[in-house]
Amino acid sequence: MTLRASLQKLKQNIAQLKEGLLRASSSRRLMQSEADRRQNLVDDLLTREKQLNATFRGDQMEPEPGRTRLKLMAGGAGASEGVAANPWLVNEPEETRGLNFGEIKQQQQQIIEAQDAGLDALAAVISRQKTMGQEIGNELDEHNEIIDDLAHLVDKTDDKIRNETRRVKLVETKSASCGMLVVIVLLLIAIVVVAVWPV
Repeated sequence: MTLRASLQKLKQNIAQLKEGLLRASSSRRLMQSEADRRQNLVDDLLTREKQLNATFRGDQMEPEPGRTRLKLMAGGAGASEGVAANPWLVNEPEETRGLNFGEIKQQQQQIIEAQDAGLDALAAVISRQKTMGQEIGNELDEHNEIIDDLAHLVDKTDDKIRNETRRVKLVETKSASCGMLVVIVLLLIAIVVVAVWPV
C-alpha cells in the first residue's frame, strides 16, 4: 500500500470516527464529558492528518528526518522536550486509564445504570409529592366547604340575633308603655279616691 493510499485511508477512518462520535453523542450513549474528550482526540487526529498530508506534499520542510514522526506520535517523554504529547496518553482520565474498550463501555453502562436508579428514585419522590399535593388539595376543598357552611350558619345566626334584638326592643317599648298605663290608671284611681273621700 502506498503512502498516499494510507493517508487517504487515515482520512476515511477519521471521518468514520467523527461520524460515529456524532451519532453516539446525539443518541446520549456517551456522557457529555466523555463525548468532549473524544471530540478533542478526533480533532487532534484531524490536525495530525493535515500535517502528514502537508509533509507528504512537501509543503512543510522537515528539519530532521524522523522529527515529524516523533512530533506526531510522541508520548509523555517527548512532551518534556517541547514536543506535543500523545493525547491518548495525556487526556485519558484516571478512571479509564489502563482499561480496554469493553471495560470502559461496561464502566459507562454502570454509570448510566446508577443515573437511571437515581432518576427512578427521584421519580418516586416526585410521585409521592404529587400524591401528597393531591391529598392536601382535597383536604383544602373539604375545609373550604366547611368554612362556607360555617359562614352560612354565621349569617343565619346573625339574622336571628337581629330579629330577636328587634323583638326585645319591641317588648321593652310595649312594657314601658304598659307600665306608664298602669301608673296612669293608679294615679287616676288615687285622684278618684281622694276626691270621693270626705275630709
